[in-house]
This record gives sequence, structure tokens and C-alpha cells, in this order.
Amino acid sequence: MFGRKTNNNSSRRKSKKTLGFSAALFTLITMIVAMLITVAVLEKEPHIPLLIGTAVAILVILMHGYEFSEVEEMMYKGIRHALPAIVIIILVGLVIGSWIGSGVVATMIYYGLQLIDPSYFLVVVIILCGIVALAIGSSWSTMATVGVASMGIGISMGISAGMVAGAVICGAYFGDKMSPLSDTTNLASGLTGVDLFEHIKHMFYTTIPALIISLVAFFIIGQRFGTKNFDTKNINNILDTMQNHFLITPWLLLIPLLVIILVIFKVPAIPAICVGIVLGFFAQIFVQGGTITEALTALQTGYTIESGNKLVDELFNRGGLESMFYTISLTLVAMTFGGVLEYSGMLKALITQILRIAKSTGTLIASVIVSCIGTNITCSEQYISIIVPSRMYVNTFKEKKLHPKNLSRALEDGGTLSSVFVPWNTCGVFIASTLGVSVIEYAPFAILNYTVPIISIIFGYIGFKIVKLSDQDDEINHQLNKTT
Repeated sequence: MFGRKTNNNSSRRKSKKTLGFSAALFTLITMIVAMLITVAVLEKEPHIPLLIGTAVAILVILMHGYEFSEVEEMMYKGIRHALPAIVIIILVGLVIGSWIGSGVVATMIYYGLQLIDPSYFLVVVIILCGIVALAIGSSWSTMATVGVASMGIGISMGISAGMVAGAVICGAYFGDKMSPLSDTTNLASGLTGVDLFEHIKHMFYTTIPALIISLVAFFIIGQRFGTKNFDTKNINNILDTMQNHFLITPWLLLIPLLVIILVIFKVPAIPAICVGIVLGFFAQIFVQGGTITEALTALQTGYTIESGNKLVDELFNRGGLESMFYTISLTLVAMTFGGVLEYSGMLKALITQILRIAKSTGTLIASVIVSCIGTNITCSEQYISIIVPSRMYVNTFKEKKLHPKNLSRALEDGGTLSSVFVPWNTCGVFIASTLGVSVIEYAPFAILNYTVPIISIIFGYIGFKIVKLSDQDDEINHQLNKTT
């Protein structure tokens, strides 16, 4: 009996067919077409198109001889990748609810409206978010704290939400990308066998020019919001309304400051954010005079206010665990689709086909960046957009005698930064939920995020700051061998 079972399993494994480029392309095109019709034409949510793509992928895999139990494991592996992100998403909902209820956000907006010149506001947002993200190594934490406050201040000044969100994203992703504390920065350098600070130094050549372009662009944009064209009456109404509903005190700023200090001193993001949630909870009770029930409600369903001022109500009626359910459900669906694509070998089939046309250095760099962008679109996760292409291209860079730091830079230029432009990617979903702005609204203003990949591809073709790997560089060759 046992012998027959083993033989059957063996024959079943032998009957499996390798998933080729055509099968992978069919699955991908089906999902993209379903996504375009549902989101662009019918203006509905992206969940169902991703489920359609997943269903098609499963059918293709089963037709190639796989068991459904194996397909289930692929889905579970994909979801497991998203679990750390889901935990952060839950905590962000809690921190927004508690910080609004405690008056922390109102205090930051109140003083921000009084101190910041509207014409320079967008530039200041980029610099401030960049410094915070550089210090703590997290674009998400930066956007959930400084970013949320910046959105409130900017909208109160009459600046469009898309512009403010674009400035927040530019600064947050610059700091995250260049921070030695960033997980994606460590991931890209570690997977390619490059020293962390060597990797960061090499990214300066593509990232700093893009930052300068962003600052100049936002400085020019900001001039239309100069003091002469600024409606101070609207701002004064907002300030009076906030004072009537919140106790405004600079002491409340110690809560976000403490969270930032904790992360700077390498306290993990989750416990640091939890400290902020707890402090916000008690501040709502003991500073704002709320009840325990009100504070718990702010954590669960978000803070609610009826001030009579429409803009103030829009700014503060948000947050809470339940506000993140949409984000969590989309993340789970997206990562299910991504897991099936990656672990079935479909993603590998797609990238392998790309490698056939990557002959020159410029084409190779462009292929890495395009592959990262494609992975962000198909697998819906920033980390996978770095992990999978790094596995696929590391040997090719070695064969072409290119230093691996060229690869690590391209991975971040394409993977880390392009994730914000995909509405169903975990980063796109997080930003839309946290800042309250859709991808379509902020995408034109996320200048740094689309300028860096362009600069990186141009440098690849002209050979600027493309470092060759010498035959005598035994240490690097050893690192590459270990990575592969």
C-alpha cells in the first residue's frame, strides 16, 4: 500500500509542467484587463480584479499538474509576507484615532498654521518628512505622524490635498531610501552582498538630483499660495474652531517627539508606535477631559466631531481600527495573488524573458527597474519587488563584470519608489488610507518617486557612475557567490 502511494506521488510530480512565459503573460494580462475595466471604467474597488487574477492563476497552475494543496501553500506564503505590514496598518489606525482624540494632531496643525509661510510650506514638508524618515528609517511611520499633520495644515491653507500628499511622499521616501535604519535599504544591500553604507553612498548619485528637482518644483508651485493670495479669515475660523473643541498646548507635542526619539534609539517600530497609542489614549482622558468610553471609541471606530466647520470636520473625523479594514482586506487579496505568481514560477518566467533582450549595461539597468515596477504591479508588495529581481539579476551582473552596488541601487530606484503609484500595492493602499488622498490625486506630485528611476536609467545608458567589477576583486565575487 505504502509503496503504491509513493509511486503515485512520484508520477504526479513528474507529470508537472514548467509554467512558461505564455502562461504567466496570460494570467498577468487577464488581471490587468480586469483591473482597468473595474477601476478605470466602472470606478469600483481593485479587490475583485485581483481575485479574478488569482482564480485564473490557480486554474493555470492546476492545468500544469499541481495539486490544490500546493496552490494553497503558495497563497499562504504570499499572505505571510504581508503580516508585518498588516500589523503596522492596524497600529496606524489606532495611533491616528488616539492622536486626534488627544489633541496631538490639532496642536500640530494649530502651531503649524501660525508658523509656516504658505509659499514655502510644500518645501518645508519635504525637508521635515525627509529628516524624520532619515532618522527613523520608516516612510510609513513618517507619513502616519508628520504626514497626517502636514495634510491638515496644508489643506487648511487652501493647498490641494494631492500637492501636500506628494510633498509628504517625496520627503518620506527620500529619507527612507537613504536611511541606514530602513528595512528596504538593508534588504537591497544584503541581498546583493553590498556594504550598507557603500550602497547608500552609491544611491546619492540618482537620489540627490531628484530631490533637488522636487524642491525646485515645489518651490515654484508654492508661490501661487503666497501671503498676498492667502485667505487669513478662513485660517482664523479654523484656529478658533480647534480651540473651541480641543485644549491646545505644546506639551502634547511631547507624544510624537517621544515616538521619534524611541525609533532613533533603535526601538522597533511596533513598540514605539504602541507607546504613542497609549499616551494618546490617556491624553484624551486626562488632557482633553474625555471619558474612557470616548477614548476607546476613538481607537475602534475613529474620532468624531461636529464643529460646524466643514473643513475641520473633514480633518478630524477619521482614524480608528475599523478605518483600516479596507486596507487590510486589499493587502490580503493582493498578497494572495502575488504569492501564487511568485511561488508557481510565473514571475520568474516573465523576468527570464526580459533577460534575453538585456544585452547592454543600459538595457540591463532599465530591465531591473522595469522588473521592479512590474513586480510592484503584479505582486503588490514593495519587499517582493526587491527580493525577486535581486534573485533573478545577481548572476547576470556578475557575468557582465558589473559591481553589485549597481544592482542594489537599481533595485531601490525601481522597487522602493515605484510602489506608491500602484493603487493595490500595500504602499499605495497605505498612503491612500493614511493621508486620505487617492493615488490618482497625488501621483503627479510624487516627483521624486518617478524622477529617480528616470535618472537611474539615463545613467545606465550613458555609463555615468556605473562601477565595473574587476577580476581581482575577490571579496566582491565571494559576496556575490554567497548571495546566489
